[in-house]
Amino acid sequence: MMMIPRRKNEFDLLEEMFTDPFFSEHESRIMKTDIKEEEDKYLIEVELPGYEKENIKIEVEDGYLTVHAEVNSNIEEKEDGKFIRKERYVGSCSRSFYVGSEVQSEDIKASFKNGMLKLEVPKKDEKKEIPEKKYIQIEE
Repeated sequence: MMMIPRRKNEFDLLEEMFTDPFFSEHESRIMKTDIKEEEDKYLIEVELPGYEKENIKIEVEDGYLTVHAEVNSNIEEKEDGKFIRKERYVGSCSRSFYVGSEVQSEDIKASFKNGMLKLEVPKKDEKKEIPEKKYIQIEE
């Protein structure tokens, strides 16, 4: 005879399902990014499903391109009935990419459609300073 543990209540099964890594690793699925190199530019595609264009900020500072997005899908609605579980994502995320100190924010083109942020970043050569030659004085 095999003993099977008894569940406390009927909702334990749902609780186990939503604590499964498939559901709990939401953070690791945010901002999946593809970067493609072309001859004169980089194309960056960032997945942001459920985000609105107004809640996405893009900036360039100290050679880093940073994408910051916020979402608040916890909208209160009056409904009949009792919820057993209600899940919404509220929070923010950001991701940074080194683009070089020569790239400025006005050089980057951005578009957002169907949850996909597309960025075009031009390739710019880093200005390398030529070190000044210093000679050592020879004493007598």
